[in-house]
Amino acid sequence: MSDHLVLISGSSATGKSASLRDIKNQEGVIYLNCESGKKLPFKNKFKKMVVTDPMQVLAAFDQAEQMPDIHTIVIDTLTFLMDMYESNYVLGSSNTMQGWSDYAQFFKSLMQQKVAASTKTIIILAHTSFKLNESDPNNMVLECKVPVKGALQNQGIEAYFSTEVSTK
Repeated sequence: MSDHLVLISGSSATGKSASLRDIKNQEGVIYLNCESGKKLPFKNKFKKMVVTDPMQVLAAFDQAEQMPDIHTIVIDTLTFLMDMYESNYVLGSSNTMQGWSDYAQFFKSLMQQKVAASTKTIIILAHTSFKLNESDPNNMVLECKVPVKGALQNQGIEAYFSTEVSTK
């Protein structure tokens, strides 16, 4: 089971990807690029995979567990991964209610089965959004969250992580 589970979150262009620059032994990193093959802002020796279907991420976890030279799995970004799931499996579904249920289950399977069982360090990058919580008119608060849709939006996915780093 992975003892190192890190969420790096922030707005676009605040350094989420750049924060990976100083990872030691870069040859031991599988970098799962969910952002249409966007290039990293620095030279690296990561083992890169462009993700075009969310199921590839689940398979990559299984493959990494069979590779003793791999010490870290990076998902860049969870935001684009979940958008990809929505595009590939929810929007075209003949039963969108089931599609949204599967969307939530995909995330839970990723976190509760693949990530929780992994022996690797897991780093997941995600975009953030800001929303004014007006539930108490005397104490309005600006909340920063990783945006997800469906039933997941009420959970707050940040709770799944042992460490969260916010970029600015």
